[in-house]
Amino acid sequence: MSVIVELVVPSDAFELGQILRVEEPTQVTVETMVPLGGRPTPFVRVRNDARGSFERSVREHASVNEVQLVNIHDDESLYALNWEPSESSLLAMVLELDAVLLGATGTADTWGLEIRFPSHDALSEFQQYYVGANIDVSVERIYNPTKPDAGPWYGLTATQRETLMRAVEAGYYSLPRQLSTQDLADTFDVSDQAVTERLRRGIETLVMNTLLVDEQS
Repeated sequence: MSVIVELVVPSDAFELGQILRVEEPTQVTVETMVPLGGRPTPFVRVRNDARGSFERSVREHASVNEVQLVNIHDDESLYALNWEPSESSLLAMVLELDAVLLGATGTADTWGLEIRFPSHDALSEFQQYYVGANIDVSVERIYNPTKPDAGPWYGLTATQRETLMRAVEAGYYSLPRQLSTQDLADTFDVSDQAVTERLRRGIETLVMNTLLVDEQS
């Protein structure tokens, strides 16, 4: 059964932390890693007030081929990072073990990572790696949240995941509601009916693959 680990590492011990180095108090969020062209492509979100220094820092890194602005929403910008990952790094070990980086948030000093390993054996091998490499890793949480076949995002499609995240971040579920269904639909250039269906299917999938796992097994 797969297992998810939440951990904290020093920025200089995490390859993307070295590349995406920022100054305090800026935070950088790696939302997902998509395999494109044979390499994992990180999609990175950063506040607009840090865009200039962020772009300069990333472009100056030797392993980066290109950083592409994908989208700007409110006060944040989303980038796709075209890079050449090292073959001997913490991230390379994650990929070698067929693990999935579900998310990562970093500052100038540390990065918090959420990683899904295919098994407890894979997690043990990863732990042996960072202990042997003298990497200061702080494990915050280990859990088995979903059915084994649920996929890296609790069974959600990429579209469902993005829609649910945006809805929560923008206050769609707040009281009082800070974003209308039509406003949310306009964000994705779809109808209000389409975005409502995304939310409904996404929530149903989350519940089936998390809260109802024990009842189905």
